[in-house]
Amino acid sequence: MKLKQLTIAAAVALATLGAGIAQAQDIKPRLIRFGYGLNEVSNQGRATKVFADEVEKASGGKMKIRAIGAAALGSDVQMQQALIGGAQEMMVGSTATLVGITKEMAIWDTPFLFDNAKEADIVLDGPVGQKVMDKLQEKGLVGLVYWENGFRNLTNNKRAVTKLEDMDGIKLRVMQNNVFIDSFKTLGANAVPLPFSELFTALETKTVDGQENPYNTILSSKFYEVQKYLTVTNHVYSPWIVTVSKKYWDQLSKDEQKVLLDAAKKSRDFERKDTRAEADKALADLKGKGMEINQLSPAEANRMRAKLTAVNTGIAANVGEDLWKETQAAVAKARAAK
Repeated sequence: MKLKQLTIAAAVALATLGAGIAQAQDIKPRLIRFGYGLNEVSNQGRATKVFADEVEKASGGKMKIRAIGAAALGSDVQMQQALIGGAQEMMVGSTATLVGITKEMAIWDTPFLFDNAKEADIVLDGPVGQKVMDKLQEKGLVGLVYWENGFRNLTNNKRAVTKLEDMDGIKLRVMQNNVFIDSFKTLGANAVPLPFSELFTALETKTVDGQENPYNTILSSKFYEVQKYLTVTNHVYSPWIVTVSKKYWDQLSKDEQKVLLDAAKKSRDFERKDTRAEADKALADLKGKGMEINQLSPAEANRMRAKLTAVNTGIAANVGEDLWKETQAAVAKARAAK
């Protein structure tokens, strides 16, 4: 009898152990593919790592970010479509490439909208920034936070751009965005829309003469190897935005959504500080790499602003007069708060 009881007890124990192992095997962490365009050692790559670490820590390992950089999952536009379709979970990319999906995003492409990063932070993190971001949900995306790409500046291989007329005839790669295309056409350049993933090759093969990006991107993407002239124009403050597939977001619990949002905010704060520190030295590094650098004079910057009045009118009409006025009021308030 005792032997029989022991046998039964052992069988129960084994069955319980087996069930426990099977249950443990079933509890796999949520694996979230997070795509981005730059390489791992860029400011974008570093901030993505912070985001991934925060998600894993806050979820107790139940959620894990699989970071995939260097445009390995495609261009910003391709990844955005993958998110909308539910084929990819998350990404960070330019707000400018979202304009074809959510027209209100074009407000951030307004030339010379912000004078400095502090103004941008206040407006992007405030009611206007949230209002624009919330519009994405109608199109199958959920915006979490804005990261900083930085003020965009011009590089090319034809000539130093010191005045408006120097833009004439330069084949300039721009983002696949009508505001950028119209702006540079208005300034006299031959604007060529191309995905960022194709840009280095296009510069190297002289398919285009130049491009415009923040210092950090110019440095991390090694554009100094294929570009001679850099003009400090600060013509557009360029945000990135962290987005989630709405199809995926709606599958998450409130706690899981909170993990992603809180981690995104921490990564935003890190990314902005990191990007600005890097930008402070990137310009000197680019000069050290052999680029010829000149600063666009205030008079010439004002000439460009004046030339772009019609573009701004078009942006206002596209995003809606109410949003245009609300944004201008928010910028004025931020500027007055100094």
